[in-house]
Amino acid sequence: MSDRTVLVTGGCGYIGSALVPELQRAEETDNVVVFDSLAGGSPANLMDADVGNGFEFRQGDVRNYGEVESAMRGVDAVIHLAAVTGAASTHDRREETFAVNLDGTRNVLNAAEKLGVETVTFASSCNNYGRAPHENVDETTDPRPINPYAESKLAAEELLAEFDGDATALRLSTNYGHAPGIRFNLVVNTFVFRALTGRPLTVYGDGSNWRPFIHVSDAARAFARATLEPDSWPELVYNVGANSENYRISDIAEIVHDEVGTGVDITYLEDEHPGPSYHVNFDRVEETGYEPEYTLREGVRELATAFTNDAFTAHT
Repeated sequence: MSDRTVLVTGGCGYIGSALVPELQRAEETDNVVVFDSLAGGSPANLMDADVGNGFEFRQGDVRNYGEVESAMRGVDAVIHLAAVTGAASTHDRREETFAVNLDGTRNVLNAAEKLGVETVTFASSCNNYGRAPHENVDETTDPRPINPYAESKLAAEELLAEFDGDATALRLSTNYGHAPGIRFNLVVNTFVFRALTGRPLTVYGDGSNWRPFIHVSDAARAFARATLEPDSWPELVYNVGANSENYRISDIAEIVHDEVGTGVDITYLEDEHPGPSYHVNFDRVEETGYEPEYTLREGVRELATAFTNDAFTAHT
């Protein structure tokens, strides 16, 4: 499993900006190929990577099979991150969402099978569970997707199940945390930035909906381990996060209020739809030996520090 070449689709995005350096640090990895359309990411997001050593960049779109196959030649494993994200926004982008998230995944899997690629690790989401009727949902719980993003991810998992090789879908908790490709349509990142800039934290509904959270660096480690140690990840689907890191959205607002310490107001828009709610069990991923390193409070403190010193401005 040493001296492997790993292709990362969507590698210029948020998770990719943490994952590519993680892969380059791994003893099992010799080369990393990033394949990205640059529609939602930027090469600047790779500033923590060593782009001059064992690195290749290929611009292309997962919707174009020829570009996917060309980028995949000579690789041993694929981490498929490329996707339309921002679940709530996909109601207005249904066709594009399915073209990228489902058809693009089909292209990745077809190319992998044609070229004999052994391992595919797919970025899925706990958002697939929708508004779960009970707490502690696990991988055996029937998903209830409530937006095109989750619908497309679930359909892509079904394609992955037919892959002739090591296939793993990581249903990620909601990401947060400092990385070069940081996204601001994610609740923790947005709340920290709003608190630091003196704006209220807006909670839709009463804030009672549950969500699990994971630091982007911990998400990157999960992708690296599942890809480089596939024998330790024998199941098709894993929820990725920690049992202790499920929070109500109202709790997130209070934690940011407490940790940032700016006296920011919290505003509840109780007439607004609060979105998905899922309290997730992560026992299966613990069996692989993987566990996240960050707690949400630690991640909030790190973000606040990064926003207010040179560590953040250096990445913008």
